[in-house]
Amino acid sequence: MESADRRIVELLRQDGRMSYTDLGRAVGLSTSAVHQRVRRLEERGVITGYSASVDVALIGTPLTAFVSVTPLDHRAPDDVPERLRGVDGIDACYSVAGDSNYLLRVRVATPQALEEMLATIRTQAEVSTRTTIVLSTPWE
Repeated sequence: MESADRRIVELLRQDGRMSYTDLGRAVGLSTSAVHQRVRRLEERGVITGYSASVDVALIGTPLTAFVSVTPLDHRAPDDVPERLRGVDGIDACYSVAGDSNYLLRVRVATPQALEEMLATIRTQAEVSTRTTIVLSTPWE
């Protein structure tokens, strides 16, 4: 990928609503050239979509935690992501190397809601969990 394309991707990751004109100024290209490059990046699957960043406290889920999950039966099918897909409050599932099989990022309203979420995860996916609560997020 060319350096101009990398820079465009970097800028759009920071602000997905940045105009083609502003992108062009930032990378030294015309508006139409940037528009074509963005379209090609979308067609190639480099840019897969655009989303909104939200203040999780303002939408009622200020408590963030990372939950490591390990299957209780290591011989069982590896279907943890499918079992947990759609569980309200889990906003990311990462397959990881190390002691655990998956790392979940969860966002909930209260410590009690986290406790209920952990019970749901353990029951629904038949896993053990280890939880780390986020105190603050200096940057993401």
